[in-house]
Amino acid sequence: MAGQPQVQTVRGAIPPIGTQISRLAAADPGAPAVTHNGRTVTRAELESSTNRMARAYANLGVRRGDYVTIALANSIEWVVAVVATWKLGAIPQPLSPRLPDAEYGHLLDLRARALLVGRPDPRGIVPSVPADFAPDPTLSDEALPESVSPSLKSMASGGSTGRPKLIEAGGDGRFNGTAVAAMMGNLPTDTQLVSVPLSHNTGFTAATMALATGQHLVLMSRFDPAEFLRLITEHRVNYLATVPTIMQRLLPVHRDNPGAYDLTSVRRWWHLAAPCPPKVKEAWIEILGPDAVWELYGGTELQALTFISGTEWQTHRGSVGRVVSGEMKILDDEGNECPPGVVGEVYMRPKPGSRPTYRYIGSQAKSRPDVLGVWDSLGDLGWFDEEGYLYLADRRVDMFTVGGRNVYPAEIENALAEHSEVLSCLVVGIPHEDLGQVPHALVQTGANLDEEAVRSFVAERLAQYKVPRSVEFVDTPLRDDAGKARRTAVRDEIIARLAAGSP
Repeated sequence: MAGQPQVQTVRGAIPPIGTQISRLAAADPGAPAVTHNGRTVTRAELESSTNRMARAYANLGVRRGDYVTIALANSIEWVVAVVATWKLGAIPQPLSPRLPDAEYGHLLDLRARALLVGRPDPRGIVPSVPADFAPDPTLSDEALPESVSPSLKSMASGGSTGRPKLIEAGGDGRFNGTAVAAMMGNLPTDTQLVSVPLSHNTGFTAATMALATGQHLVLMSRFDPAEFLRLITEHRVNYLATVPTIMQRLLPVHRDNPGAYDLTSVRRWWHLAAPCPPKVKEAWIEILGPDAVWELYGGTELQALTFISGTEWQTHRGSVGRVVSGEMKILDDEGNECPPGVVGEVYMRPKPGSRPTYRYIGSQAKSRPDVLGVWDSLGDLGWFDEEGYLYLADRRVDMFTVGGRNVYPAEIENALAEHSEVLSCLVVGIPHEDLGQVPHALVQTGANLDEEAVRSFVAERLAQYKVPRSVEFVDTPLRDDAGKARRTAVRDEIIARLAAGSP
């Protein structure tokens, strides 16, 4: 990937994203824009509905630079709400409609909003419209005056490790979709499937790229393995970005009946947002071919990125790739740069002289300055090899010690994921009188596995101190459709149960 082009943005030459979407509608009004639950809207229909919705939002007080919070499930209605917001020069701020009330309320406290879409304000401050809100049909659907959002998006994050925060994009609404698509390897003629929540940065970015480049965007309300594979087959999907949790949950369904699905249309399958168990990745490389499977590492903050193709990964197993945008380095606890092969904390930044890529609202970055600027950490631990390939160990906040030895939950989870009957898993450190902490594993399985079988399986692959001292079986996935787990909350709940004497 060393030759992969960097994103170049010439601000004066790029129209705002709302204008880009309008131009695509004018160029080919009958082309499919978005499909969801068997319903497809054309570019012309999307243009008409978003113009009318933008006027409805304006009548409710939305102005350029305002926040519009969109708490909707994946749907055509979500797309209409976001595009209408862009056309007013306002800032879309997506949230999961399933957020707990406390977290939802805290996020609303962080920054003033002009409108809430899909969920009312429990504080009774911000006006809201319901999920099925329809504008007055007498409102004009003609084009609106061009307006540039001061920020493309504002994403919520951080609920798993602390109080939630907002990550506001550093770039404005003049999104360079063509350059981003060229970097990511997709084409304007592609059909793109999005199964992860659009409130998550992976889903939001994928949908934005599809809308800005004229791709046919196919949405899933919620991930279902059989439906995911069916949609690829039906719509001849070329491009998608997903997460390792989904890849793992797909494998048993595909293996049960591989002839039922045609995945030959897939040209680029990205995975990101969490480490992928090597066995899962190997399986998808075998199914799709190494040229189709790609991995991206970076944060919503977008300071820097690494890419790796399936072909490269086969000779650099476990790596998340080489840096293709921005800069990264590994630092020890004293701030010294680590030599190749030595684990430290991953720090990153845009190229010196570049504009900021994000702004935190409600939090501050963990940073280290140098003579050329500031390096930020997202809390990940890792190392570079001699060739400049990055390998991740785990998140610093997730690491725990067993008898003074560092244990990374991801390593144990990767070992568990090699078991063909494990559908999902999560490992946390729990208190131990002698060793300080020991691993506790939560396992979702569709088979009749017992604790001893799980422990023996891990013991064949990892050192004894990394073998879970206890195993808990669950009936539901341990990560959401975006691949995220509330590890801290899970750990706290387990410790509370143990303290109360409950199993």
